[in-house]
Amino acid sequence: MAGRGKLIAVIGDEDTCTGFLLGGVGELNKNRKPNFLVVEKDTSITEIEETFKSFLAREDIGIILINQFIAEMIRHAIDAHVQSIPAVLEIPSKEHPYDASKDSILRRAKGMFSAEDFR
Repeated sequence: MAGRGKLIAVIGDEDTCTGFLLGGVGELNKNRKPNFLVVEKDTSITEIEETFKSFLAREDIGIILINQFIAEMIRHAIDAHVQSIPAVLEIPSKEHPYDASKDSILRRAKGMFSAEDFR
């Protein structure tokens, strides 16, 4: 990876993945593995979790974007990830609005600061 940046990986519904792929996010690594997973109604939770863990293990991925409603399905795996890279960011989908109270990164950040830090 010398001289190259890291990739953004996407785990999302069809609309989310299509948007990011049209924006140029889609890549295949040297093993011909994509950096995205389109989650459909018949996609198993095991497949989602295995893909998430494989993205965590890849050296070429710096950010993982995941629809929040999908993140809820594998919340235990997301909460277990404590390294800063790859960063895991939960994003809304067209059908499921963003709920800040469910976002694991925001929950962790709230624990780092007190109300007095912002005065």
